[in-house]
Amino acid sequence: MRRTKRRLWFVAAVLVATIGFLVFKVLTSAIVYFKTASEAVADRASLGHSTFQIEGVVEPGTVHLDGSGGLSFVITSGKVKVPVTNSVAPPQLFQANIPVVLVGHFVGTGNDFASNQILVKHSNQYIAAHPNRVKGPNGKVVR
Repeated sequence: MRRTKRRLWFVAAVLVATIGFLVFKVLTSAIVYFKTASEAVADRASLGHSTFQIEGVVEPGTVHLDGSGGLSFVITSGKVKVPVTNSVAPPQLFQANIPVVLVGHFVGTGNDFASNQILVKHSNQYIAAHPNRVKGPNGKVVR
């Protein structure tokens, strides 16, 4: 009888620990980090290859479409430039010199960013809510 109780308590403890671990993993993997390009480059070592959101302004003259519907371009935040390879077709409003948020991860050990989603910011609403956050390639605030 005593041995059976111990086994039941052990099984219950293992089940509680397993469920707790699974809940923790689900909640932490659902969180997507949001960083400016300059913050992301500064935190490159801690970000590793994890998926997060990066924001910046598309630098003019850097947008190049590839044959498979994806594209490459550079985003800037202050003086920091991050080369981006996007694997999907961009949204219709995508163009140079606008603020974007990209979902993806850093590739290798450099600052190249692989994106699988582009979100175009509607500048008037976003800038009003976050003044002085988005800066263009010239260092001036995007309005």
